[in-house]
Amino acid sequence: MKELPSAFTERMKKLLGDEEFDRYIASFNENAVKAFRVNTEKISVDDFAAIAPFAKERIPYAETGFYLDFDKIGNHPFHHAGMIYVQDPGAMAPAECLEIQPDWVILDMCAAPGGKSSQLRNKLGEDGVLISNEIVRSRCKILTGNMERLGFRNTATTCLDPARIALHFPATFDMVMVDAPCSGEGMFRKDDIAIDEWSEENVLHCAQRQQGILEHAAEALKPGGYIVYSTCTFSLEENEMVVDAFLQAHTDFELIPVRETVRQHTADGILFDGCKCKNISDTRRFYPHKSRGEGQFMAVLHNTLPCLPQAIPTKNKPAKIDSVVMDFLNDTLADYEPEQVSMYNGNPVYAAPAMVPEKVAFSCGVTVGEVRKNYIQPHHQFFMALGKQFKRQIDLSPDSEDLEKYLHGEEIAVDCENGWAVITTCGCTVGGVKVTNGRAKNHYPKGLRKLK
Repeated sequence: MKELPSAFTERMKKLLGDEEFDRYIASFNENAVKAFRVNTEKISVDDFAAIAPFAKERIPYAETGFYLDFDKIGNHPFHHAGMIYVQDPGAMAPAECLEIQPDWVILDMCAAPGGKSSQLRNKLGEDGVLISNEIVRSRCKILTGNMERLGFRNTATTCLDPARIALHFPATFDMVMVDAPCSGEGMFRKDDIAIDEWSEENVLHCAQRQQGILEHAAEALKPGGYIVYSTCTFSLEENEMVVDAFLQAHTDFELIPVRETVRQHTADGILFDGCKCKNISDTRRFYPHKSRGEGQFMAVLHNTLPCLPQAIPTKNKPAKIDSVVMDFLNDTLADYEPEQVSMYNGNPVYAAPAMVPEKVAFSCGVTVGEVRKNYIQPHHQFFMALGKQFKRQIDLSPDSEDLEKYLHGEEIAVDCENGWAVITTCGCTVGGVKVTNGRAKNHYPKGLRKLK
């Protein structure tokens, strides 16, 4: 274990007390706990557990989560097929704090790499909408790639600072997830860089930034909505103090208890000198010496103003869809809803949230593909999100040689009529191919292929 900063250890001793601090330090001698969630957009939890040898032990507070004892899971065909998302078990807790309604419109304000976003999307139904935002462009690309792999619809990714999010989407969301950038104390067991970058000054800097992000989250929230605030740190300044300051500044908000399953596996929030929030213990702390996972803090903030009925946004003057797009969809898909096809930033998209203005999103809805001269070059996202609706599906066993070849970017021989098709495993899409005379030309993106 790397040596911890002395100022940090002194702060933790004061926070935990000597006996519990010793237990916390002892947890550094244990390996970090691995886990994953089943992507129910692709497959049910029960169906996945029946085919996956590594889906053995359920996480008690995460409805779709399992502890993981498997090496190199990112190379497994089930990962390529978007059936799972690998995530720390502690990081799963915040999205489980609140009972999500399937028709909600949700914002994940600090979303990369996409763990909490994908967890929230799985809780929404066909009428639910998720906007996932990440201010750093390189991280937004990673976020978008993960959302594509998981095959989500009715989602958009944006690359905006919190102030612009609030400007574009005032009083819009039923829930805002704020997994705020923090000093990362909860990640020290598995992240040496977080240890190197820690300082008391950075703790205070993070706390100030977190307060600003929460302000903009409140502006984007509907009356009667909920903010779930979380960090992966232990400091009072970034956790209970941020929540208390927010509540003092916003008398129309209250701190409410988390769901019982999360409460049972977390510790109470800490009452500090000068705290005005009488029920600050309803905030929750996830400690590595008490639960299986890395450090996490979470709080649910409820806006108490009356909920107001809100009209469903619709696009003004929808752009005309080129006939080549509709011909492509008719030839490729067994069924789809033509009214779900629209244009966004000049590209044909499917199931795009109408609430997202042009030029605002990094990615909006399911990108069908690029319109070229008299034909469509389909996008990987199209295969992943609409694969189950394809007329031509080629299902390969997860341990087959052909699937291994496909994941390496090779052509394979297939018994399938000519045209665009999807490669699936256990009924879940892995990617696309163009079939010509019994040969499937590989269209799995080069950046996703397995290395030989």
